[in-house]
Amino acid sequence: MGKLERLYDVFGDLLYVIAMTDGIIKKEEVEALERVLANHPWAKEIEWAFNYDMEKHTSVDYLYNKVLDFCYEYGPNPEYQFLLEVLGEVAKSSGTVNEKEMTVINKFTTELTNRFKKDLDELEKRD
Repeated sequence: MGKLERLYDVFGDLLYVIAMTDGIIKKEEVEALERVLANHPWAKEIEWAFNYDMEKHTSVDYLYNKVLDFCYEYGPNPEYQFLLEVLGEVAKSSGTVNEKEMTVINKFTTELTNRFKKDLDELEKRD
């Protein structure tokens, strides 16, 4: 599996984490995921990872850390904006974004951004 394919795989993992914040994946969340990904070229990879995690009841804490670690390693990518949009759509699919979902989205955004800023600062110090 190539790095780009793996990136979309972990997107599916993080979408599963968002959907499971309340302990159950709702039909509306799955429908929102399918609707938002309908025209994305990597939709099958994202949906495969989401469905795999759902079938295996994968730990959300484990997945969150796995996603964050991979994204750190992968580095900045414009596709993270797409991921955040999809996370938001799945989170609000049942009417409103609940506090737990917003916490996960904000935590992921903050941790990833802070890590990239730290890496950039370290690179600038070397120059």
